[in-house]
Amino acid sequence: MKRGYPVTGLLGGSFNPAHAAHRRISLFAMLALGLDEVWWLVSPGNPLKPQAGMAPLAARFRSARAMAKTAPIRVTAIERELGTRYTADTLKALNRLFPRRRFIWMMGADNLAQFHLWKNWRQIAKEMPIAVIARPGYDDDALASPAMAWLRRYRLSAAGLRNRGEWSAPALIELRFDPDPRSATEIRRADPDWASRFTGPPPRDGVTHSLIRDPAVHGSAKGADA
Repeated sequence: MKRGYPVTGLLGGSFNPAHAAHRRISLFAMLALGLDEVWWLVSPGNPLKPQAGMAPLAARFRSARAMAKTAPIRVTAIERELGTRYTADTLKALNRLFPRRRFIWMMGADNLAQFHLWKNWRQIAKEMPIAVIARPGYDDDALASPAMAWLRRYRLSAAGLRNRGEWSAPALIELRFDPDPRSATEIRRADPDWASRFTGPPPRDGVTHSLIRDPAVHGSAKGADA
């Protein structure tokens, strides 16, 4: 693609907590896609996931900031300020707010497997390119998903994206690398009190620079869909 505008990868999630696999896939995607940086969108809340066991936003934000330390990763809870409930609305708002930036939506194969359940998922695909990162145990479901049936016509290699003459979507880039088995679920199971280590003054948002205070505003989401 023609350079000139910074290219930013967007990785949404509850980050409950953030862990090394988040960092690893972000740095891998940066290298593979030629990204300038990655933004971690820490979800204020997610209606497709149970709230039981969900740590406060500030604790999850601090865990993400600690994990992103020294890497070209910005941690943000911008959806809280946008008031957006669904990914499609969030991405549309980001394109509007940052017209001199190019975005790529990043998600794991587990999310692609259920992508057709997200509100206005085709709109998401038309908003910006999507990079799908392989995840152990989910590749078959992702390949057989209704969303993949529609998206496969827009497949593009990572090199094809980097060398593209113009920025347009839909575009689906599949990224494969050595799988990382770590998950937030396993971390919570082994250490249910992990959030108690992430306390302190309100952290500052890496994009909006506002303070992240608890209690979080309910009703927003990562892409509230997944």
